[in-house]
Amino acid sequence: MDTMRTAAVITVSDSASRGERQDESGPLLASLLREAGFDVRHAVVVPDDRARIAARLRALALEGVHLVATTGGTGLGPRDVTPEATRDVIEREIPGIGEAMRASAWPNKPHAMLSRQTAGIRGQTLIVNFPGSPRAVEEGFQVIAPILRHALDLVAGITEHRPN
Repeated sequence: MDTMRTAAVITVSDSASRGERQDESGPLLASLLREAGFDVRHAVVVPDDRARIAARLRALALEGVHLVATTGGTGLGPRDVTPEATRDVIEREIPGIGEAMRASAWPNKPHAMLSRQTAGIRGQTLIVNFPGSPRAVEEGFQVIAPILRHALDLVAGITEHRPN
């Protein structure tokens, strides 16, 4: 990336927030973002609580973080509410990001179609949900990495329209 973009990682996990389980996916996601040229300003763990997730997303967008990546809370469990919290916050949804992650995973992992991650924008912040497992984080990041720069440019109003 030409300019340093900022990022934040939110791990959504009841057990990790209580210290009962070590968070592996959040640090992995932060590392992948750094390797891609992001300045990771925040990495936090929050419980599976819709209001708390939404409040953290709003605060990071208000701070002007370019990309907020969440991991966890995208399954079918009764406390998996990350997509709902994200939809509470975003102004425009970008369904293709979650669709691309699921589509790339499901041929080898049919359970991937049960993941409900989404993405969208709030102001000039791109918010992307990743599943909770380290392997799914790594695979999902590889899927969307090629479009991140362009997506962030568009969110910031930087466009280059070329006639066909």
